[in-house]
Amino acid sequence: MDAKSPTLSLPAQPREFGFHVGGRWIATGSRETMVRLSPGHDVPVTRITLCTRKDLDNAVAVARKTFDSRVWSGISGAERATVLLKAAAGIRARAEELAYWETLETGKPISQSRAEIEGAAGIYEYGAGAARCLHGDSFNNLGDKLFGIVTREPVGVVGLITPWNFPFFILAERIPFMLAAGCTIVAKPSEMTSATTLIMAEILTDAGLPEGVFNVVSGTGPEIGQAMTEHMGIDQVSFTGSTAVGRHALLASAGNFKKVGLELGGKSPQVVFADANLDDAADGVVFGICHNAGQCCVSGSRLIVEKSVAAEFEKLLVDKFARVRIGDPLDPRTQLGAIVSAAHNEKILGYIRKGSEEGARLACGGESVASKAGRFIHPTLLADVTNHMVVAREEIFGPVLAMITFETREEAIELANDNAYGLAASVWTSDLDKALGTIRRIQAGRTWINTTITGGPEMPIGGFKQSGIGRDTGMYGVEEYMEVKSIHIALGARDHWVS
Repeated sequence: MDAKSPTLSLPAQPREFGFHVGGRWIATGSRETMVRLSPGHDVPVTRITLCTRKDLDNAVAVARKTFDSRVWSGISGAERATVLLKAAAGIRARAEELAYWETLETGKPISQSRAEIEGAAGIYEYGAGAARCLHGDSFNNLGDKLFGIVTREPVGVVGLITPWNFPFFILAERIPFMLAAGCTIVAKPSEMTSATTLIMAEILTDAGLPEGVFNVVSGTGPEIGQAMTEHMGIDQVSFTGSTAVGRHALLASAGNFKKVGLELGGKSPQVVFADANLDDAADGVVFGICHNAGQCCVSGSRLIVEKSVAAEFEKLLVDKFARVRIGDPLDPRTQLGAIVSAAHNEKILGYIRKGSEEGARLACGGESVASKAGRFIHPTLLADVTNHMVVAREEIFGPVLAMITFETREEAIELANDNAYGLAASVWTSDLDKALGTIRRIQAGRTWINTTITGGPEMPIGGFKQSGIGRDTGMYGVEEYMEVKSIHIALGARDHWVS
């Protein structure tokens, strides 16, 4: 693999992985395996171990023993920060390797993978700072005979279930905050994209993370993921994925009333007013739906545009869509990569057909890209959409944009909020009062004005309504994995109750 070549070469044979528990690799042995084909090339790239429930039980037991030993939960924030900073350096040292395997398993462009790996390293550095900033509160207002302290302490063993679309970046939006809090972790990546999570386990071990703090058990969602949400030895589950599966996770957590953090689906609106810089807005909307081929939970898939500029804006979009570079994910010039699986590819095309059947007008795209290997879909714009259509209400998770028009700001807000999801939203306008007035009324957890899908670990992420529960990243993200304890301290002699 030559990082300087225009297009990287494919592996001669699939890379084989065991799994990682207790700070060491465990061989596949007699367990079943799954070979992952690159979505952009249809060649075998990785062979992943399908762990058993017994493997999960063992990993949870290791994580519990490690947590109770206080080898991580009992040390200072400064010591945790040192490990997290070394982990960030380890990511950067192996950045090209991580980006390569990320692209091979996900089908996303190598340029996007490289940017995500670099961004992930920065999140670990933020987590290091967060570990040193944790604090509680004191209450000096309880009178002379009582003093109060509120402390935050790690929740315990966290089960982390991550999806296939951003396997390394979403991992980075969770792990540093769990570790900063002092928790131990059992992670289950998607069986389609496990490589970079397993490599991260090695990086953390090399960074000095004590054995048993971070453990990876690879396998399928129905087998290992479901068992994790039900597991009595896990104190909290963090799940990122579809709303349907998130609902199952929430129900399964009732067994031991474990805490649950869910980042789920979205049908995020992009509201474009007539006074916006339309060229900038069109570029942002195109980026928002083409980023990761639209396989992104915060993808701006519902375009809500002011009617007076709708025709002009449509022309801008069609022109920009035509110039998006689609191709080999390993080519750094590629902007839009492959669809993750054949089943998902057909699902996206099915939604496009459904839109046409419902009366939407196909302004551009709507079909697969002709290619010798892999699965690619042309960026698609469905115009003349109404908010009751399936393509406006359900998460398509592909490069398909549904365009709806409005005439008043109140109508735009009503359209934006008329959906079961509330994960993200963007507003485009040159009027700051209008921008803030609109965004404050839109029901979404992560929002942008005159931009989209950007930001850093300082700000929290998460959704309203059926887009999830809880918040990750920022100091909110550390507190998500902590319990709050009130400590009451008596001062002076006790006034005896029994005389």
